[in-house]
Amino acid sequence: MAEDTRQDKRASFSAITDHNPNGMARTSAVASNKTGASKKLVIKNFKDRPKLAENYTEDTWLKLRDAVGAIQNSTSIKYNLEELYQAVENLCSYKVSPTLYKQLRQVCEDHVQAQIHQFREYPFLCTSLDNLSFLKRMNRCWQDHCRQTIMIRSIFLFLDRTYVLQNSLLPSIWDTGLELFRTHIVSDGAVQKRTVDGILEQVELERNGETIDRSLLRSLLGMLSDLQVYKDSFEERFLMETNRLYAAEGQRLMQERDVPEYLHHVARRLEEENDRIMSYLDQSTQKPLISCVEKQLLGEHMTAILQKGLSILLDENRVTELTLLYHLFSKVKGGLPTLLQFWRDYIKSFGGEIVCTPEKDKDMVQDLLDFKDKMDNVAQSCFTRNEAFINAMKEAFETFINKRPNKPAELIAKYVDSKLRAGNKEATEEELERILDKIMIIFRFIHGKDVFEAFYKKDLAKRLLVGKSASVDAEKSMLSKLKHECGAAFTSKLEGMFKDMELSKDIMIQFKQYMQNQSEPSNIELTVNILTMGYWPSYTPMEVHLPTEMVKLQEVFKLFYLGKHSGRKLQWQPTLGHAVLKSEFKEGKKELQVSLFQTLVLLMFNEGEEFSVEEIRSATGIEEGELRRTLQSLACGKARVLNKNPRGKDVEDGDRFNFNNDFKHKLFRIKINQIQMKETVEEQVSTTERVFQDRQYQIDAAVVRIMKMRKTLSHNLLVSELYNQLKFPVKPGDLKKRIESLIDRDYMERDKETPNQYHYVA
Repeated sequence: MAEDTRQDKRASFSAITDHNPNGMARTSAVASNKTGASKKLVIKNFKDRPKLAENYTEDTWLKLRDAVGAIQNSTSIKYNLEELYQAVENLCSYKVSPTLYKQLRQVCEDHVQAQIHQFREYPFLCTSLDNLSFLKRMNRCWQDHCRQTIMIRSIFLFLDRTYVLQNSLLPSIWDTGLELFRTHIVSDGAVQKRTVDGILEQVELERNGETIDRSLLRSLLGMLSDLQVYKDSFEERFLMETNRLYAAEGQRLMQERDVPEYLHHVARRLEEENDRIMSYLDQSTQKPLISCVEKQLLGEHMTAILQKGLSILLDENRVTELTLLYHLFSKVKGGLPTLLQFWRDYIKSFGGEIVCTPEKDKDMVQDLLDFKDKMDNVAQSCFTRNEAFINAMKEAFETFINKRPNKPAELIAKYVDSKLRAGNKEATEEELERILDKIMIIFRFIHGKDVFEAFYKKDLAKRLLVGKSASVDAEKSMLSKLKHECGAAFTSKLEGMFKDMELSKDIMIQFKQYMQNQSEPSNIELTVNILTMGYWPSYTPMEVHLPTEMVKLQEVFKLFYLGKHSGRKLQWQPTLGHAVLKSEFKEGKKELQVSLFQTLVLLMFNEGEEFSVEEIRSATGIEEGELRRTLQSLACGKARVLNKNPRGKDVEDGDRFNFNNDFKHKLFRIKINQIQMKETVEEQVSTTERVFQDRQYQIDAAVVRIMKMRKTLSHNLLVSELYNQLKFPVKPGDLKKRIESLIDRDYMERDKETPNQYHYVA
């Protein structure tokens, strides 16, 4: 049953297809209305197209031509636009499109050709029409032409979208309008020249500060761009004129203005030109225009700008102008490398002056720190933390700071001493830490770090022994910085000094307990610092005459110490000793904090009332120069516990001294400072010589170490290896002397056949 139904359904529809002579397919469908009955639905072709009236094409064209003429002459159109559009569609439907397209083009061409006369009549025959009026006329003509072409295209849109679209070789109505305007008006030599001249004149006026009609220029340059003659007719001449203008301006202003003013002028000019591009120039002009301005105002004068102004800008710390300088030079080819070279040379020159001028030694380190801060700020703020500039600065600092060997290292050590010494109230702990960090940056640049170590060790010893260190934490912090920078070997002796001071405290606790068990306790309280000779600076021993009680106490300590540490030798250093004396004046009892030499002099006045310089020298055994300074501190300083006769600031041979019983002071414990002998040139030289002596030992050790490992080595390879191992600057001649010395002492020998070859002697 279901199968039968399906058969019925298949029988309900049928299609009949045949072909008629014009190629159209005709299809008939049969559908059932009632069961068992059917009716045919026939779809037929369109009726044949009606034929056009005999004069329809001509009449319609005349109507269209009138409309086009009305548009071109800006008069009212007689016909309805929809009617005109329909007329074009009708003509296209009857295959009149080619003729219609040609006729329309001809009408438009005739009209455009007629326009050229308005430009030929006035500008050349009548001088009253200036360039601006000419530009306005040209712009009006162009605007009218565009408006007319748009309206004409709207009427002939069907033609544009059918016939023209199907023929790829034919330009659209809009493109035809552009082509005609370009061919007959803009390509006219005289008209084009006058137009471009006028535009260039307006641009020049604006560059000279006058206000112009930018919308006029925007429209005209847009016209040249649309007509595809912008580059050839305008841009080439525009860039040539720009080049000429800025070349002359650059030459003139470099003579007339200082560098900051000139840089601001260049920045303003670049801003103006970019504004012109945004306002009326074509975007394609941007790159060549800006490049031209940069080349003429910057590229041609890079060296002159830097020679004339960089040092002034850096000296005066003109951050704004330096930032501008970097920004401008980064735009010019070769600008930054040139700036980099001048920046490096400036640092070397300025820094070299700080380092190599002995008169400035007093402030050298502070000047270096200030200079480094200033250059860091310039590199970060003005030069955008450019890695090349930062590296050039480091290289320049390293170069100039080592122009004068040893002195910077010595002065840096003394500067650190001044900051770490007690009484330096100018800095908090945080500020002190910052200062030390800055010092380490300068320290890194120094080649002869062993010179720094020698002077630093000498000053550290004074701070530790006299108890003048501002802060143990600051001392340890500095030590850890040096260790991190130079390695453990560099700071091993300095660390040893701190260990000695800590061990001395422990020994003194034990000594006090030892003294309490003695049958004859002393009324003098003795404190001793045990210094390991290899760690501390070498001090010249000075024999003085100590009071019997002191000598006795020294012997007691010697027995105590050597009893604990057999095989050791104690050598007393009176130059480093100090004491607290109890004294009585009319005003009352006081305590005097004095050096050992001052102690010996004052104790004499327990035995007598007045002594001469010679008597004091004989009794104490103090060296003459040291004695004069000691007496000067007691009789000529702020706290005058002795009277000098005759009065005066200096101690002479015939002077006599007596105890000042009338001495008054608001404090109970008074510290009488020893007159510090300024470090003599001889002392400085001896410290430096010790460094050089140590260097010789290091060179010898390095040569033997290398030769022991290599057995045989040529001179050049040995010298190269030495430079890699040694951490201080050394001349090839000095290395040669040390090698010769080792050959003489039979540590190595020359090859008999090749003198430039060395052999290790076991």
